[in-house]
Amino acid sequence: MFAPVLNESIIKRAQAKNLVKIRLHDLRDYSNSKHRKVDERPFGGGPGMVFGPQPVFRAVESLLVRRTTKIILLTPQGRKLDHKMAKKLSRCKHLILICGHYEGVDERVRQKLVTQELSIGDYVLTCGELPAMVLVDSMVRLIPGVLGKDESTHFESFSQGLLEYPQYTRPAVYRGMRVPKILLSGNHKLIEKWRKKKALEITRRKRPDLLCGKEKDG
Repeated sequence: MFAPVLNESIIKRAQAKNLVKIRLHDLRDYSNSKHRKVDERPFGGGPGMVFGPQPVFRAVESLLVRRTTKIILLTPQGRKLDHKMAKKLSRCKHLILICGHYEGVDERVRQKLVTQELSIGDYVLTCGELPAMVLVDSMVRLIPGVLGKDESTHFESFSQGLLEYPQYTRPAVYRGMRVPKILLSGNHKLIEKWRKKKALEITRRKRPDLLCGKEKDG
């Protein structure tokens, strides 16, 4: 599942530049079971299967390289991922991501191994691989040197607590629709002021929850 995401575009180039190293590990390789089994039926009954603790503990313990390693479990119970969290994690030297599966992971994994739980939204997916890919993508692009210009991430949506301002490119007129004159003026100070104003207007209209008192403070 990871190949189309990790081996393309920005993440591929980041790895080629040795700005980030991403390694995939199959939990079945750490199973003590003859048949490489990683799941069991839940105690107390109920539907589905649960990731057993043995392969997860063995995998994580074999991958620990430093005391500061963060061990993240992708789960609907976790804190919701946002830009601020992605930026913070992008500064970490070593992360281990545990992709939840089936009906969940044995609670002892959460109690003794996991240092942080993350979710990408209030909904349930079939596996934790998809949230892991979202997390990786959101972090890698924030690592210095990954994107062409540092400004590329500075003015994006959520980077300053606002949605991004409108973007335009050539032609200046298309089907009667004109690019705002201010963007053609060459006056970068006025353009920046216009962009901040538009970002605030768009955020107020589409995501007023992001403002959280910003208008009062500003």
